[in-house]
Amino acid sequence: MARIMGLDYGSKTVGVAVSDSLLITAQSLETIERKSENKLRQTMARIEALIEEYEVTSVVLGFPKNMNNTEGERVERTKEFGDMLFRRTGMEPIYWDERLSTVAAEQVLMESGVRRENRKQYVDAIAASFILQGYLDYLQHQKNREE
Repeated sequence: MARIMGLDYGSKTVGVAVSDSLLITAQSLETIERKSENKLRQTMARIEALIEEYEVTSVVLGFPKNMNNTEGERVERTKEFGDMLFRRTGMEPIYWDERLSTVAAEQVLMESGVRRENRKQYVDAIAASFILQGYLDYLQHQKNREE
């Protein structure tokens, strides 16, 4: 069964989510942490292992545009990460607007009563699930329009 992976790439973490096999829902998997922004070998190895484990056929990567729709430094870093991901996995990442995904993830954690000091460990994986869910909803909408 094909699944889609969602990634929220940050300067020190990558949030990871994966779809169900029907491509309807996104579930948060984990947050991959690293010592510094440029240390990506272990991060890539972990992503590759998850792609294999969950039989992922495509990857959605959060695209961090500014609120005014311009592209800043984070977009450049995300594109570099996407290029590296493509070289490692052969999968061309699907870039998906991630504006407000982290804000929404923080809101969910606050409403769930997760203490502030504990939120950091969950927020990126939840943001990845919001990014992926947005893409899955888009696919479903496209499918419904064609029927």
